[in-house]
Amino acid sequence: MIPNYQDCMKPFLLALKKSGAEEVKLRDIINSIAIHFELTDEERAQPLPSGKQPILDNRVGWARTYLAKAGLIDSPRRAHFVITDRGITALDTPSLEINNQYLKQFDEFVAFKNLSNTKETVEDTRQASIKPDIEDDNGITPDEALRNAYKTINDALAQDVLERTRNVSPAFFEQLLIDLLIAMGYGGTEEGTAHALGKSGDNGVDGVINQDPLGVDQIYIQAKRYKQGNNVSSGDIRDFFGALNLHNAQKGLFITTSDFTNSAKDTAQKLSTRIVLVNGHDLAKLMLRYNIGSRNEQTLYIKKIDEEFFEA
Repeated sequence: MIPNYQDCMKPFLLALKKSGAEEVKLRDIINSIAIHFELTDEERAQPLPSGKQPILDNRVGWARTYLAKAGLIDSPRRAHFVITDRGITALDTPSLEINNQYLKQFDEFVAFKNLSNTKETVEDTRQASIKPDIEDDNGITPDEALRNAYKTINDALAQDVLERTRNVSPAFFEQLLIDLLIAMGYGGTEEGTAHALGKSGDNGVDGVINQDPLGVDQIYIQAKRYKQGNNVSSGDIRDFFGALNLHNAQKGLFITTSDFTNSAKDTAQKLSTRIVLVNGHDLAKLMLRYNIGSRNEQTLYIKKIDEEFFEA
C-alpha cells in the first residue's frame, strides 16, 4: 500500500541520516522509501489521475517540501538533500512520529502553513494553526477542500519557484525576466523588448523595457537577485531614483527576489517618479500566472446547477 505523504517524512530523514554528511539524490530517497514500505513495482509506478507523475513521487515530494519548510532538511543543490541538526534531533527518539503535528512546533513551518497571515506575529500565527485545515479536519465541504488544496499547492509551488530563481545564474535571471515581461505583453518581440537587462555600468539602471511595440514609452528597470532576508533599503530606492533622473525617465520598475524594507516602500511612494516595486513573492506569483518556469498540468472544472435550465 502506498504510504501517505506524512508517513514518508520519517523514512525520508532516515535515508538522509544513513548517508551522513553526503548529499542524497531525490530519486535515491524515493527508492529508499519504496523499499522501506516494501512496495511492488506496480505500486511504485501507479500514476496520479492526471497520469503525469507516480503517486509515490508526488507524496515524497510533499514530504520533502514540509520537512524543508520546518528546517529538518536542506537542499545544497537541485534535487539533492542533506539532513540538518534539527532533523537528526527528530530521529533521536525512535518512537517519535514525525508528521504535520510535530512540525508545527517550528516557527518556519507555521509561517509557511499560514502564508495568508503574513502580517500577524509568530504567536498569532501559532494560534491560527489550530484552525482546521484540509489535512486535520473533514468538516469542510468538498469544494472548500478543493480550493484549499489548490491554494496550498500554488503557495508551495510559488515558494519553490522563488528559491530556484534566487539560485540561477545572472544570464538565466536576465532571460527569465525578459520572458516574463514578454508574456505580460510588453514590447511585442524579444529582440526589441528589453535592452541591457542585467548589464552593469549603465548609471544604476539594469535594463529598459518597451511599454509598446514601437518603444514610444519605456520603463527603466532595476533587478536584484537577493537571498531571503537581504531586503532592498530606502537607499537603494533613492539610488535608482537618481539613475532615473539621469535618463529623464518617468517610470521605474524595481524587481527583487527578496523584499523591500518599510522605509524603502515609503520612499518609493513619496518620490516624484513613478516606481513600481515587485518583491520575491509577487515575482513568483507572476511567473506562475504567465507560466514562466512552470506549466499547466491538469485543468479541473467545478460545476454548479444551472437553475434557469430547470425552471418550469
